Amino acid sequence: MTVTRFPTCTHDSPFIQPCGTNQKLHTKQTRPQHPLTYHYARSAPLFVILCDASNRYDSEDDVPLASKIRSKETIADDSGDDDTPLMSRMPAPAAKKEGKYTANGSSSTAAITNGTNGNADKRKKEVKEESDEDSDVPLAKKIKKVGTMKGKSIKVEKDETKAKKLSSIAKGSKADTVAKRGRKKTDEVDEKDEPKKRRKAKTEDSDSEEQPKRSTSAAAKGKRVAIKTEDGAGDAKRSRKKKDDTGDEEDDTFKWWEEQNLANDGTEKWKTLEHAGVMFPPPYVPHGVRMKYNDQEVELAPEAEEVASFFAALLGSDHAKNPTFQKNFFKDWQEIMKKSKSSVPIQDFNKCDFTPIFEYFEAEKEKKKSMTRQEKQAQKEEKTALEEKYMYAIVDGRKEKVGNFRIEPPGLFRGRGEHPKTGSLKKRVLPEQVTINIGESAKAPEPPAGHKWAKVINDHTATWLATWKENVNGSTKYVFLGATSAWKGQSDMQKFEKAKELKKHVDRIRRDYTTELKDKMTATRQRATAMYLIDRFALRAGNEKGDDEADTVGCCSLRFEHVTLEPPNIVIFDFLGKDSIRYYNQVEVDSQVFKNLKIFKKAPKGPGDMLFDRLNTSMLNKHLSSYMKGLTAKVFRTYNASHVFQEELRKIDPNDSVADKLLGYNRANRQVAVLCNHQRSVSKGHGQQMARMQDKIRALKYDRMKIRQSIMTLEPKQKKRQPELTEMESDLDEDWIVEYEKQLMEKEREKVRQKFEKDNEKLVEEGQKPLSEKELKSRLQEVDQKERELEQERKTGKVESKKGSTLERLEALLEKKTEKIKATKVQALDKEEGKETALSTSKINYIDPRISAAWCHKFDIPLEKVFNRSLREKFQWAMTIDEDWRWMASPLDLSANQLVRLAGFDSSTNQ
Repeated sequence: MTVTRFPTCTHDSPFIQPCGTNQKLHTKQTRPQHPLTYHYARSAPLFVILCDASNRYDSEDDVPLASKIRSKETIADDSGDDDTPLMSRMPAPAAKKEGKYTANGSSSTAAITNGTNGNADKRKKEVKEESDEDSDVPLAKKIKKVGTMKGKSIKVEKDETKAKKLSSIAKGSKADTVAKRGRKKTDEVDEKDEPKKRRKAKTEDSDSEEQPKRSTSAAAKGKRVAIKTEDGAGDAKRSRKKKDDTGDEEDDTFKWWEEQNLANDGTEKWKTLEHAGVMFPPPYVPHGVRMKYNDQEVELAPEAEEVASFFAALLGSDHAKNPTFQKNFFKDWQEIMKKSKSSVPIQDFNKCDFTPIFEYFEAEKEKKKSMTRQEKQAQKEEKTALEEKYMYAIVDGRKEKVGNFRIEPPGLFRGRGEHPKTGSLKKRVLPEQVTINIGESAKAPEPPAGHKWAKVINDHTATWLATWKENVNGSTKYVFLGATSAWKGQSDMQKFEKAKELKKHVDRIRRDYTTELKDKMTATRQRATAMYLIDRFALRAGNEKGDDEADTVGCCSLRFEHVTLEPPNIVIFDFLGKDSIRYYNQVEVDSQVFKNLKIFKKAPKGPGDMLFDRLNTSMLNKHLSSYMKGLTAKVFRTYNASHVFQEELRKIDPNDSVADKLLGYNRANRQVAVLCNHQRSVSKGHGQQMARMQDKIRALKYDRMKIRQSIMTLEPKQKKRQPELTEMESDLDEDWIVEYEKQLMEKEREKVRQKFEKDNEKLVEEGQKPLSEKELKSRLQEVDQKERELEQERKTGKVESKKGSTLERLEALLEKKTEKIKATKVQALDKEEGKETALSTSKINYIDPRISAAWCHKFDIPLEKVFNRSLREKFQWAMTIDEDWRWMASPLDLSANQLVRLAGFDSSTNQ
């Protein structure tokens, strides 16, 4: 936005009419060419003039410098402003919190610096006294302030043409005045929006009357000027360059979600594309360890030894004990051995002994564990150096992280569930099988020596970088950009936008399939019944499977034996779903649906026969696409998952603690997981994890007991005032306390020893004499003294507080410890409730992340509490959503309670 202050409005610009009034803001969305305006109409079509009848500028020297300052947001993107939509360049409505002004989604502010004539202070005062109406928002809030906001460096840039006209402003003592007033305006920023440490630093800094002078020579020449902040941040451009040199990504993220055209319609996805191809696994190096066959050592050729080693490494695992796994492995291994000679013919798997190779691998593992820190670091650096060139691609000049650029090494296929091909050999992929997709102007990556690529193509509509087929299932593998890339983000956003679009059509779809449940055509009835089941119970559509694939089913591929009917309208589903996870659910259905299922199971149908014999997934999706472009059965899962999640979040009490809100959040997530059948078996270590959490709670109670004893020792009278101080902590008996303190001291001694060793390593590296054992003994004696003090405290019940402790501080510490105990108990409850459900699958794939982000912003929950770092990067397009954003539900939608109840889950139990 361009802001210019004029004297009494008498100008006769053809773009802005004279007003003859004081302190009025006049706007016109046009491109004014007034001789005194700071020419930024090309990048900010909203032009603002402030008319001031009380002051007239005698010369251009008195024109406020504010009209020549550009904010950081403007500087960040100098190109393509004419193509930017008007709304994306106009300031957003003022933020709800007092003292904030939001522009383009940013809450940072910059200061306006005024001229140096005698009326400057008066003008500043007049700006503050303007009307409170929305159209008359004070300039102090509307215009970005130069200086520090939330610890960031803000750049100021001058327009080169205008700077030549007004260069006299930057001369003499005026430069000092500009700098001082810039700092003064910075101090007016609402301190509530800044961390306490920075506010304190700012206060201390403002106490000093000596302010460093800032040269404005660069400003006079029309160059960029970086305002250095209190935390030492300098020129942002120089800072970004430094980060690039260290291999880090730039601060400026490509915000693709602000672009207009995000449609995935098969059009051009990129103009230029460069990458280094794929990384092949290293060639096999024979270890020479001989297996035994019928108690006789066998020497194998390198190719056969490699495959035998794959199986040997799995000895003792469930896979190695699986008969199907053994059968498939032995079959493929014999094919390899036919091509190479072995000293002894191997015909019977049961006579094979792979133990010598297994023991060799175990010994190698122990060697790795015993490596020094320096050796591990050197190995890590060597690996990073080999991978570095494959890690990034250049897309239209942008650096994007590549996903899995490694070709999968050879090994034994495991699969999920009872896969019929488990144990089959995954052969080594050769460059001759790999197709590379790259830009025409880029140099194609070199294949390994002695090899060539299958193809090198330039497909601008494809987002994959390389592709090949694996041999076990014949599936096509791709190398894509990483989860944080623009392409992947666009794909995710389009998926959730499609689910939001469904809400406009879902009522009509439900009316239609409800009517078609009674259709005379059996095929139509089957389709309507399948749509009912997919919509109400979030079943997957399902595809037909071959004999060599895992027997997993979905709605359209249900068989006679998968559905049991119990009058009057109870249906029991029992089948293996995706990833061979059992789906068992007993639900109540509409009477017409029950009647239809009964018809579909009529004789002569029996076990093995298809329930929906006149329907398949392709037919169903084709019908759904007639309602909405791109609509498939899968979209219903995303739609219902997001709807249920949002409705469950609304039930959380806004006054709950953060821990209780997070428990409510996870319970909402858990309902979605149950709806989508995202189950898991209880982990083997769950019992141990719960025991550790109980120990953690006891340890916190121990700390609270010590604080209480400190209070009573410091102020004995508090026993009468606060009788609860004398109450014994639950779960803490004398024996536990003795054992706990013993463990504490042992851990303390171990820390002392580790610190001693680390200090000596550092001294040796610096060429100095290491510390003596006497020093270690002295340090350990301090721990012994602490142990004796604990024993004395246990006997007397008196705990001497640390120097400087006061009753107020101890009481605050006690309250904090109590809150910590409550939060840990809630975490333990959450973990116990979620032991049989997998929350991450629905959170990543089915729940719109904007729902979570808006909820976090609304209740001041840190995003890292619900999204780990990788998910925050993956869903960065959703993280800055406004707190009022809502995944709107259709008025006629089923409620969340109805959906989860239909799916066989009672929300009142909080399972």
